[in-house]
Amino acid sequence: MTGDGGSVTPIHPGAQGRALALVRAYWEALRRGRLVPARAEVDPRGIEQALEYAFIAERIAPGMARFRLAGMHLNDLMGMEVRGMPLSTFAAPESRKRLSDALEAVFQGPEIAELTLLAEPGIGKPPLSAKLLILPLKSDLGDINRVMGCLVSDGQIGRSPRRFNISDVRMSAIVAGQPTGAESALPLPAARHQPGFAEPAPAPLATPQGSPEARRAMLRLVAKNDG
Repeated sequence: MTGDGGSVTPIHPGAQGRALALVRAYWEALRRGRLVPARAEVDPRGIEQALEYAFIAERIAPGMARFRLAGMHLNDLMGMEVRGMPLSTFAAPESRKRLSDALEAVFQGPEIAELTLLAEPGIGKPPLSAKLLILPLKSDLGDINRVMGCLVSDGQIGRSPRRFNISDVRMSAIVAGQPTGAESALPLPAARHQPGFAEPAPAPLATPQGSPEARRAMLRLVAKNDG
């Protein structure tokens, strides 16, 4: 799928760009040549520098997924805790079909989805572009019904919530035994007895405050796996 036009401010190769690259490379390292890595293999220590932008979501219906865990940057964009909300919460109504099609391709292909986003304008809502990366994961039963992803924005968030139109969708097929273009020498966490993210306790529906380091610390990382 290709874009439908429009000018999009690129994500600068700073912390946000590194977050996208880190999540993609970590997923590829976990894959180890297999078709798709398992949800239980995801260890938050492997993407510590990208946790603010990362998420885990589960498939709940064709073309639909809801957040099981999301970093504080996603909460900032929405102005509230997004855990339990559908991924389509971030899409403007006219772009939800494109997001649904991309999600279903990730689950069914499996494929990798890379979306370029442009926020809806409005009073108190300055120009804001974003990148969304969606990577498939297997459950303990072997079916592909989880995704690991990364959503980063470039610009001032302004008044939340911020929803996005999709200006470009790029899908990449996954073939077992072949790299997807994100080969990495990143070391995997040594202690494999702490698999996966766990869902944090519900938080007040308020915009998080403090430094990025403080907000990352608010993302509780424990050793329970959601399956």
